[in-house]
Amino acid sequence: MGTRILTGITTTGTPHLGNYAGAIRPAVLASRAPDADSFYFLADYHALIKCDDAERIQRSRLEIAATWLACGLDAERVTFYRQSDIPEIPELTWLLTCVAGKGLLNRAHAYKASVDKNVEAGEDPDAGVTMGLFSYPVLMAADILMFNAHKVPVGRDQIQHVEMARDIGQRFNHLFGKGRELFTLPEAVVEESVATLPGLDGRKMSKSYDNTIPLFGSAKQLKDAIARIVTDSRLPGEPKDPDSAQLFTLYQAFATQEQSTRFRDELQQGLAWGEAKQQLFGLLDAQLGEGRERYAELLARPAELEDILQAGAAKARRIATPFLGELREAVGLRNFRSSVISAAPGKKKGAKTARFASFREPDGSFRFRFLAADGEELLLSRPFRDPKASGAATQALIAHGPDGLELRADEGDQFTLWLNGECIADSPHFGDEQALDAAMLRLREALASLGD
Repeated sequence: MGTRILTGITTTGTPHLGNYAGAIRPAVLASRAPDADSFYFLADYHALIKCDDAERIQRSRLEIAATWLACGLDAERVTFYRQSDIPEIPELTWLLTCVAGKGLLNRAHAYKASVDKNVEAGEDPDAGVTMGLFSYPVLMAADILMFNAHKVPVGRDQIQHVEMARDIGQRFNHLFGKGRELFTLPEAVVEESVATLPGLDGRKMSKSYDNTIPLFGSAKQLKDAIARIVTDSRLPGEPKDPDSAQLFTLYQAFATQEQSTRFRDELQQGLAWGEAKQQLFGLLDAQLGEGRERYAELLARPAELEDILQAGAAKARRIATPFLGELREAVGLRNFRSSVISAAPGKKKGAKTARFASFREPDGSFRFRFLAADGEELLLSRPFRDPKASGAATQALIAHGPDGLELRADEGDQFTLWLNGECIADSPHFGDEQALDAAMLRLREALASLGD
């Protein structure tokens, strides 16, 4: 596994040019790095905190998913999913809520801003504050910690939330890890070089100011929006100052160095604002035209989008499901068949039992053996990328018990063990079919003995 990067996109509106330059474009480029293990998700649970318009949220989910794919995100290369399609996320949120200090959440910027606004207005400090708003940082921590992200690209206003995720994860590790780091502690990454685009009125482009330029609107919508960009009163022929013109800032964010230099020179030589706006339109229309067509195609075929997101959710859950099982074990929510339960009354102290034995290969991968009480090797696992994945597999086998084993006898002289549609272990080789059947029976009996 390379560096795991995780980014969430809140589904409360339609993406605009500022979203593209500030978040979407750099994230798509970063996902193509050879060592990137990228997770991108539609944060639709987060949207419920900010918006109670069901139709708007549903439309936004569709538009944002289509936007990311139209902008070149490769759903085969990354893990692209909806937050609400991962049921492990809300369960982990509760586990983390039980260790998160209220004092920590009291200091969250969004909550403090709401309280300050109420106090200033003479209202009750918590007027209009929902538990969703108050505990928002815990849900964000669950998003990050569930997939053990190393880096979380955020704006400066979100750094605190990543730091809170570190605090909560560290507290959980201390209480339940028993010397292990169950959670990787994430690092906030602020890209200083990422463009912050001005809107039509010169302020930061934002839906809150209603000064945005649509990303994938029609060519006419794009041209009309550009025409509304505020400029100064300098006439055609009069020199313009590119560094104080938001129109130049927008142009520069999408142009090559050569194009930007030429455009700067033309403004300083007196290019008319109308002509300058026409050049900006031509630049943007050429760059966004192909994506606009793909975006329209995806919106017209929502079933295709659904298939892509469901495939992404399945990919994400192959990590989330066993990891949550490991976390449930850690906090004591264990299956009664689990071997971690102390020996039943009457069992001789020190008596040998079947057991899993984990080890590390010279290439850095991890494997386990399943041994019978007499030491006979019943299974040898396939390699796992890390000890957590190996441990999660053994816990899943214990939890499923002998009745849940999926064994497949090949045409050869051994059988394989499958879990969640994936082959994870192989038996030794046997001389004949009768010996093979007897070995599968011994395996089931050995696994059953762990819960005796």
